[in-house]
Amino acid sequence: MKIVLLLSLLTLVTLCLCKQDAQAGPQDSGKRTAFASRRESSELVRRPKRYLYNWHGLPAPYLDPLEQKREVCELNPDCDELADHIGFSEAYRRFYGTA
Repeated sequence: MKIVLLLSLLTLVTLCLCKQDAQAGPQDSGKRTAFASRRESSELVRRPKRYLYNWHGLPAPYLDPLEQKREVCELNPDCDELADHIGFSEAYRRFYGTA
């Protein structure tokens, strides 16, 4: 009989503690959520616009100096295939020279 009484008392205490945690959860959930607000998410993915356009409103120059050469090599199927095997710089040099 004492064991049954003890188990029911422990069950009651456990349920009370769970209810207190459940009630405290929504008040604190504003600080720890799985989703970000629209403002926070837009700040996270916002790119610096100075790199996208220059002051004339035209697209900014390439950030990588080899990017233009990569595009030229990608348009030529033979250069693109060779770049997969031996690397871009060596393939570009073989097809278009050192310039």
